[in-house]
Amino acid sequence: MRLAKDKVVFNMSGKNEPVLTVDSGSTVVFETMDCFSNTVKSSEDVVSSIDFSKVNPATGPLFVKGAQPGDTLKVTINKITLEKTGVVVTAPGLGMLSDRIEKEETVICDIHDDSVTYKGLTLPLKKMIGVIGTAAPGEGVNTGTPHDHGGNMDCLRVTEGATLYLPVNVEGALLAMGDMHAAMGDGEIMGSGLEVAGEIEVTVDVVKQFNFPTPLIETDDLWVTLGSRETMEDASQVAIDNMVELITQSSSLTMNQAGMLLSLAGDLHTCQVVNPNKTMRMELSKKILQ
Repeated sequence: MRLAKDKVVFNMSGKNEPVLTVDSGSTVVFETMDCFSNTVKSSEDVVSSIDFSKVNPATGPLFVKGAQPGDTLKVTINKITLEKTGVVVTAPGLGMLSDRIEKEETVICDIHDDSVTYKGLTLPLKKMIGVIGTAAPGEGVNTGTPHDHGGNMDCLRVTEGATLYLPVNVEGALLAMGDMHAAMGDGEIMGSGLEVAGEIEVTVDVVKQFNFPTPLIETDDLWVTLGSRETMEDASQVAIDNMVELITQSSSLTMNQAGMLLSLAGDLHTCQVVNPNKTMRMELSKKILQ
């Protein structure tokens, strides 16, 4: 089953009409455009030429039968396939160096099996999904802004082989995703990763009796909780609070003891600091918390 890349939303809302309906346990391929809706083709296509009403398209939404508010949607990322070139941009007013940027610039990068080429430099390939989430409650949230439903979290851990647990806020969950990157550092400090189109194969499962309030990632080695808020401090607090909750639910440790465990063995990381809400993540080794 496949969702075509021209079936996109720019707001993660329960009002969106589903593109495809599947059973829990189904495997689906999402075709995705890059975050500029595939409109940046060369170094001549700079930020001022971009139609920002078409930025961050998310393919979908997918309706998953049996998903009800209060459930959790388990999204296993089986495979990510990228196009052979990607684009990174900068412009005055964009990112953490915004006041020092004097002119727009666009760089087209080649993507290889395990690396990308940037201005003669070889960088490691880091396949990841920037925008992924379920419908937010109420009026919804635009695809450029992350929050408790997921969205534009730009988290490096949302990658091939990982499992993402997302809260279900409306019937069917209404999963959508896009904005893939071939390379990005934690923080995404200039406001752009290596933006690329491609395909994402996922398996979706409805999980009952596990109502986790924010996105949760499971990898082979880690548990990762995420928080997205206006400030890095507030986002960190959400990620930390939810990791403490996960620990106390899964062990005999008290809240005090869970917090001390995170001081000893947890790692707090930045996902991105350039979107309307910042995203932070709290990581804990699965060797510690089975």
